[in-house]
Amino acid sequence: MRLALAVWENRVSPVADSAGQLLLVDIGNTSILGRRYERFQQDSLFYRARRLADLNTKIFICGAVSDFFRSLIEGYGIRIIPFIRGNADDVLQAYLAQSLSNPRFVMVGCPAV
Repeated sequence: MRLALAVWENRVSPVADSAGQLLLVDIGNTSILGRRYERFQQDSLFYRARRLADLNTKIFICGAVSDFFRSLIEGYGIRIIPFIRGNADDVLQAYLAQSLSNPRFVMVGCPAV
């Protein structure tokens, strides 16, 4: 299963709509099988949502996200986990441990996952 995180300087990007880079992570059972970075080549939200789908993303973890971009992503059948913050590696470990609802990872003023 492939998970993507919108990242900026090894942290979850605060705004998914303008994130320039993804951390793609392949997960098997509860372990990381591989990871790599992928840059978005265009700013268009249509392109970005399509690119996530083309990369076989099943889950997209991000910070804040506009309703429009969220709808585009979900239209490709990708599950989105928004309003997440923190170091990308810590967020990955929290996802694997099913503990993203920890207040440490939830953006201030946003609903818990």
